[in-house]
This record gives sequence, C-alpha cells and structure tokens, in this order.
Amino acid sequence: MNTNLMRTLTRLTFANRVSAVYLALVGGAMAVAVVEPLFATDPDASLIWVWPALLTFPAFGFVAWLGEAGWGGDAPTWFFVGGIALSALVQSLALGAAWRALRGHRHGVTAAG
Repeated sequence: MNTNLMRTLTRLTFANRVSAVYLALVGGAMAVAVVEPLFATDPDASLIWVWPALLTFPAFGFVAWLGEAGWGGDAPTWFFVGGIALSALVQSLALGAAWRALRGHRHGVTAAG
C-alpha cells in the first residue's frame, strides 16, 4: 500500500482529538468490562459487555450479525471482543474523516471571508 495513504489513515484513526477521545472511551469501557466480573458476585456481571458494544454501534451490528450467521448465536468470546476492537477502529477512522472534513470546511469558509 502507498505510504502516504497509510500515514493518512493512521492520522485519521488515531492522531486527532475526536478519534483519541472516542478510542479512550471505548478502551475504558472495555477495561471496566474486563475487570468488573472479577469483583462482582452477581450472575449478571457479563452484561457489562453491553456498553462497549453499544459504544461501537452501528459497526458492531455487522459483527453481531456475522456471529449469529456463522455460529448461530454461540460465537466465541474472542470473536466479539475482536469485533468490538475492530468496530472501534473503523468508527474512529470515520470520526477522524468527519472531523477533518468539518475542520477543512470551516477553515475554508473563514479563509475565503
């Protein structure tokens, strides 16, 4: 792949405020979801994984659909955790691109005026 393209994709995914805040939010939710069942005694401790999935929706909806189609609802944990991580990266890229487009549009309007 072109080096400039890879650099641009990396910048859009990680190196802007909006993407960094979003990835920190998803990472924090995943960290809480990993740690919480270690301290909880109730049987509903695994429901904490709903939050990372919701934070990565709608991209995670596709992962959930694949899990249902491939494993009939019994998809392994690694599939869903990896799907959350991949969904977060895809959405971070989309947020970075939207942020760049909005900032470029705003700067273009103020520079012209």
